Amino acid sequence: MTTDEEAPSHAGTDPYAHILRSGHGPVYLRLTDGRRIRMPVHRWYAQPTVADESVLNRCVGPVLDVGCGPGRLCRALLGRGFPALGVDVAPLAVAHTVALGGRALCRSVFDRLPAEGGWQTVLLIDGNIGIGGDPHALLRRCVQLVSPTGVLLVEVGPHDVEEPCTAWFENVHGHRGPVFPWARLGAPALRRIARDLALGVTDQWRSGRRCFLALGRQGPSSGHPC
Repeated sequence: MTTDEEAPSHAGTDPYAHILRSGHGPVYLRLTDGRRIRMPVHRWYAQPTVADESVLNRCVGPVLDVGCGPGRLCRALLGRGFPALGVDVAPLAVAHTVALGGRALCRSVFDRLPAEGGWQTVLLIDGNIGIGGDPHALLRRCVQLVSPTGVLLVEVGPHDVEEPCTAWFENVHGHRGPVFPWARLGAPALRRIARDLALGVTDQWRSGRRCFLALGRQGPSSGHPC
């Protein structure tokens, strides 16, 4: 429950910026059709989960974490001795990552980035396949970033969905942040897009309710379909 004294601190504040400052939610992704999706803020600030570890265990350095948020994955990778860099467009997310010992740049994935074409692993986790609202364009860009022998590790939705949408962050009081393009993508749609880009699914797995695929320029498919 929120008291009257607490309520004004939310008014006029971007809800996403607010949770980046406070480290706790709730915050929701609101779609233009009215759907509201609660974001896993607790996971963003916690130690890596079992599902996160399943991703980290498949990483080969150097690693680029696209849409790193507060940086839990790139910090965990650095702790394992892997060169890792996060990129995010939110200054507060980058500041949090750096303050806790991570490395991150406040930059769009579509901007010029260090070591283009040399990353061995590029991460699109926590729904970040939706960045920009066009998964085709995002994956084409990630192919430019990853090395010829590298891999893209992508988290997808649990259902067969391919949905470009417009969204914004919203708090429990209904205060909303800026509108941005987004997309929701399931495993079958990601496989279709990967084929269009001459990428193969080299691994696929589930951990709890979360579903992941590894994409590369070569290698047969393995693992269990999501």
